[in-house]
Formats: sequence, C-alpha cells, structure tokens
Amino acid sequence: MSRRHIAAAVAATGLLGTGIWLSTLVRPSPALRDIALFAHLGFLVLGFGAVLVADYFFALWALGRTTLAEAFANTSRLHVLVWSGLVGLVVSGTLLGPDLTSGLTILKLAFVAVLTLNGAQAMALDGHMRTLEGTPPTRLLLWGGLTAAISQISWWGAVFIGYLNVNR
Repeated sequence: MSRRHIAAAVAATGLLGTGIWLSTLVRPSPALRDIALFAHLGFLVLGFGAVLVADYFFALWALGRTTLAEAFANTSRLHVLVWSGLVGLVVSGTLLGPDLTSGLTILKLAFVAVLTLNGAQAMALDGHMRTLEGTPPTRLLLWGGLTAAISQISWWGAVFIGYLNVNR
C-alpha cells in the first residue's frame, strides 16, 4: 500500500476509535438519539448502497456484460459515497449510546473496523487494477474477490447486529 492509502487507513481507524471514545462521554437526549438513529439509517443506505452498486458493476464485468475499464470508471464515482456513509455511520453511532460491555456491540465494532481497513486496502487494489491493460492477473482477481467478500461479510454482519441491538 502507498503512503496515501496507509494514511487513509490510519485516519479512518482513528475516527472510529475517537467515535467509540466519544460515545462513552456523550449522553444525548431521547430526541437527539432518535435523530441520530434516523441519520444512522440514512448513512447506512448511502454507504452500503454504494458498496452494493459497486459490486454490481463488477458482477456485470464477471458476466461479460461490461468492460473492466467501465466497471472501474463507474465504481470510482462511488468511493465518496461509501466513505461519506461510513463516516456518517461512525458520527451518528457516537450518539446512539452503544453498549460497549455487550459482546454483540464489540463484534459490530470489529466488523466496522474490518470494513474500514478493507476499504483502505481496496483503494490500493483500485490503483493496481487501473494500470492494467486487458485481463488482470489471477492474483489481482483473487485479491478483488477477497476484498468484495470481506466487504459484504462486514457490512451485512454490522447491519444484522445493529438490527439485533435495536430490537432487544
């Protein structure tokens, strides 16, 4: 990974750590918590929705329905939405009063940390893939597949645990 990607990973992880720390200090009113929950759901739609669309473009490429260059061009436009959604989720999550003594909450935060670091290394993969002509080597295709799988597992895992936490 380049210095830029390492800096992005450190900044994103630092933001997550700061959000967790601040969540132990902030005691929002019920009204503010409701607003934060609505914002949290909106940022989930923004970030995870963009991830699903990006994966869709690569599925189209795998099925031979688009070129790799078109898939990358389309997904590169989604990076801002994914990162904005993730940052918004961390900020709004700070106001939701997460129970940091709950194993489920800790697991959800681990999923968020994994998807954050995975997103940073995905930017490095994007840089490698953009320089290629023709079909990428197998190792980069495997890297991309693993990146997508980790992303999906992390997003869906965090969503499922968030659902469980709201309904207990």
